Amino acid sequence: MTAAAKSVYYFGLYLYVVGATLAFIPNLLLGMLGIPQTNEVWIRILGVIVGLLGFYYHRSGATNNSSFIRLTVPARVVAFLSFVVFVVLKMASPVLIGFGVIDLVAAIWTFQALKK
Repeated sequence: MTAAAKSVYYFGLYLYVVGATLAFIPNLLLGMLGIPQTNEVWIRILGVIVGLLGFYYHRSGATNNSSFIRLTVPARVVAFLSFVVFVVLKMASPVLIGFGVIDLVAAIWTFQALKK
């Protein structure tokens, strides 16, 4: 695996954890983010989608899918910026920026690795 592929591979593992948390114990994560707890199915559906997104990252990293790897950089930067906007507009707790920082740091890691 290239360094860029490793960054995406490991980000996929992170997404597996977030997805599983949202699917099976969503109110734990919602509470950390200051979002009202819910028993509605939508949050669990989101968890499945995040887990499947993790699968794309994980497998694309494992197979050195360079096209996918390059596309993840701007997408993760947009995720970070979106989370910041949600916090600035008081739609979400500042804790959400912490999750966005993970996206941003991972995007920078991938970008730097791609430059080499």
